[in-house]
Amino acid sequence: MTHAMRSHHFLALSQRGFHRTAYVEWGDPNNSKVVICAHGLTRNGRDFDWLARALENDYRVICPDVIGRGKSEWLTGKTDYAYPFYVAQMATLIARANAEQVDWVGTSMGGLIGMFLASLPGTPIRRLVMNDVGPFIPKGALDRLALYVGKDMVFDTIEALEAHIRKISASFGPLTDVQWRHLATHGSYINSSGKYRLAYDPAIGEGFKGEQNDIDLAAIWNMVHCPVLVTRGTESDLLLKDTFEKMKTRPQTEGVEFPGVGHAPMLMEKDQIDAVRKFLVV
Repeated sequence: MTHAMRSHHFLALSQRGFHRTAYVEWGDPNNSKVVICAHGLTRNGRDFDWLARALENDYRVICPDVIGRGKSEWLTGKTDYAYPFYVAQMATLIARANAEQVDWVGTSMGGLIGMFLASLPGTPIRRLVMNDVGPFIPKGALDRLALYVGKDMVFDTIEALEAHIRKISASFGPLTDVQWRHLATHGSYINSSGKYRLAYDPAIGEGFKGEQNDIDLAAIWNMVHCPVLVTRGTESDLLLKDTFEKMKTRPQTEGVEFPGVGHAPMLMEKDQIDAVRKFLVV
C-alpha cells in the first residue's frame, strides 16, 4: 500500500530564534522504521522523490529542506549557515519523527550531517549512507563549488534556469529530461518580479569566499561505529578514489561506485536506488 507524499514543517531553534523548516514525508506515517534523506549544499529534499518511492513500502521516508534551502526559511544571521546548526536542526527533526532509531541517507553535505550525527554518543543513527562524500574533502572540489555557490542569479524562464542547472550539475550524470525539469522546478522559486531564482539563500556561499583549503574530518569519521555504505561517482572530484578505498577498510563499511557519474550521484537511477535499498532493507 502506498501513501501520498505529505508536506510538513517544524521549528528549529538557534541562538537567534526559531526557524521554519520544511520537509516532505512518504510511506505509512505509523511505520516505526524511519529513513531520513538529506540533500547536498544547494539542493532540497525533493531530490529524493525517486528513492522515496522505492523505499516507501518499507520505510517512513522523511526528506527535509535544510535551513536556507527549498521551502525552509532563510536565516537572518548568515554566519549560522554551518554544520553545528544543521546537526541540531536534524536532531530536532528526529525528535519530531518520534523515532527511537533512524537510518540516514545523505548526499554530500547531507552525508556529512549524517556522519556528525552518527559520531555522537547515544546516536539514533542505525545505518548510514554517505553519498559521494567522505572525511577528506579536497581543495579542488571546494574551489569548483566556489565558482557558482552563492551567486544570486535571475532567470526569465524555467527553461533558462534549467539550462543553468544542467550546466553546473552536469556531473550528476545522464539524467532524463523529466528528472532535469524536476530538479529545476523544485530547485527554484518565482520572485515578486516574476523572475526565476534558485531556491536557496545566496548567503550559504559566504564560507566559499577567499582561499579554500583541504578539509580533514578523520577524527569524526573514526567515531562512527554503525554500518556505513559509501557511494561514489567514478568521476567524483569531491570523494577521491583514495579516500573511498580508505573508508572501505573501516569495519562494517561497504562501498559501491557508479560509472559515468561525478559529484554527486542523484540516486534517481535504478542501479543507484537498488544499491541503497539493498543496504538499508535488511
